[in-house]
Amino acid sequence: MTIKEIQEEIVEEFTMFDDWMQRYEYMIELGKSVPVIDDQYKTDSNLIKGCQSKVWLHSELEGDKIRFSADSDAIITKGIVAVLLRVFNDQSPKDILEADMDFIDEIGLKEHLSPTRANGLVSMIKQIKLYALGMQSKLNA
Repeated sequence: MTIKEIQEEIVEEFTMFDDWMQRYEYMIELGKSVPVIDDQYKTDSNLIKGCQSKVWLHSELEGDKIRFSADSDAIITKGIVAVLLRVFNDQSPKDILEADMDFIDEIGLKEHLSPTRANGLVSMIKQIKLYALGMQSKLNA
């Protein structure tokens, strides 16, 4: 599936819920399915700066696609990272770099997070794009 198709699928899923409590619960459920980061990658260099909670994000290039794994010490944050990984896992660096993030506004995520969590969300996206940039330059080398 393309990034856009996955984003549309997520928007569709979130519109099935009537209120934000149900959406939070759904995100927490999604967090349980996040590809868990290996303990060896739970290092300071993989910590996302700007997050209120601890969030570790690791990436590896497999062929021409990026595989992400992550973990967090907060269940809601783990759910947020799960949504992002669902969109960006197994995608090419080029597609990740070109992806727009409108779906986050469409599901109302940013507006329903506390300011510190919203900053963390932006930091997670930034880190994913930085990993993609690094992988893209490896592929072009």
